[in-house]
Amino acid sequence: MDNGAIRRIFGRRSALGTAVLTATVLLTLAGPGSGTAEAAALCPGRKVRTLPFSTGDVRVYKSRGYLCAVTFAKRPGTRKQMSVSVQARGSRPVRDSGRYTHHAGPVTVHAGHRCVWIKGAVGSGSVSSGWILC
Repeated sequence: MDNGAIRRIFGRRSALGTAVLTATVLLTLAGPGSGTAEAAALCPGRKVRTLPFSTGDVRVYKSRGYLCAVTFAKRPGTRKQMSVSVQARGSRPVRDSGRYTHHAGPVTVHAGHRCVWIKGAVGSGSVSSGWILC
């Protein structure tokens, strides 16, 4: 075997190794925990509550007196009616509603130290928190 043939063989193996390594890294980054990272990217702050219901859940985040909420579908992909609503006591509710494939929101309100009422719905399932985080 001459030097040119050896270079071609090792060049192909190197390219294959790089492709396998790249695919492994991409699958690791897009693994099962990516939903949480997406919610955190939509809402700043720390997660203070998750309100589960039959067809999804509402995730609530708090940062410097502001509250942010997002409704996520349990089975994303097809368009369905979704909504999320946050109301600080003494204020009007802030809502997002429509036909979405993955999530409704985020909606953000300034709550300060007031109680909030959170509602979320995906299709026929829904949740209503009552006054919480007082």
